[in-house]
Amino acid sequence: MADQEMTLLEQLEKESRAKQAKFIGGIAEKLGRKDIAQKPQHPFRGAPDFWTQLNWTQEEKIERFMDNWQSVGGQAARLQTMEEAKQFIVDRANEFGARHMIRQNQPELNELGLEEALPETDIRVWNSDPEEYWKAHAAGADIGVAVVDHAIAYTGTITVLSSPDKGRSVTLLPTVMMAIIPVERLKTRMGEVMEKIDGMRRENLPAGIHFITGPSRSSDIENDLTIGVHGPGIVYALIVG
Repeated sequence: MADQEMTLLEQLEKESRAKQAKFIGGIAEKLGRKDIAQKPQHPFRGAPDFWTQLNWTQEEKIERFMDNWQSVGGQAARLQTMEEAKQFIVDRANEFGARHMIRQNQPELNELGLEEALPETDIRVWNSDPEEYWKAHAAGADIGVAVVDHAIAYTGTITVLSSPDKGRSVTLLPTVMMAIIPVERLKTRMGEVMEKIDGMRRENLPAGIHFITGPSRSSDIENDLTIGVHGPGIVYALIVG
């Protein structure tokens, strides 16, 4: 019985490979190309030297990041100090009439004093109370405030790594996102960030690594571009330093 089953499996595999070859051959014929029986040679691996050596100056990185971020609908500001960042957030919160805010539980934000500066706004600190349902707070927040882990000038992208104190919902669910970027975390290329992530030990890898380039957008329905369907429709990148 075992021999019969093995023979049947071998026959099915043979038929499957024949169908696959016929299918690929048909595509090659329609394209006017030869059927390739061997995989092509790839003499190069990874990014070329000219790319890995690309490293803009700090001012170039700031300028390129802001241009690229704004080109996809984001808003950006260059600030010198965290106090200026605080005032920027306070001004926008008052302008929007924000009643609910949520922020990461980060030392930089703990020292910012947003709660004292916005006494009439309900400001929640992510995961500060284990009894609370924090996703619901994030979904109901007018503004979410986060300090990013990395930013990439070439693509105008910010990177946020989740942790118990840095829930992904802070940047994914509120109507408006405020992303504070310490200038030393601004990199030229995506590869610089990926190298850091790749170098992390398995036990230190976060549950989520989020690359954000501008506001939420969707064009799945009839190719109609819509902003803010499944995430913040207004996003600010505040480069500090």
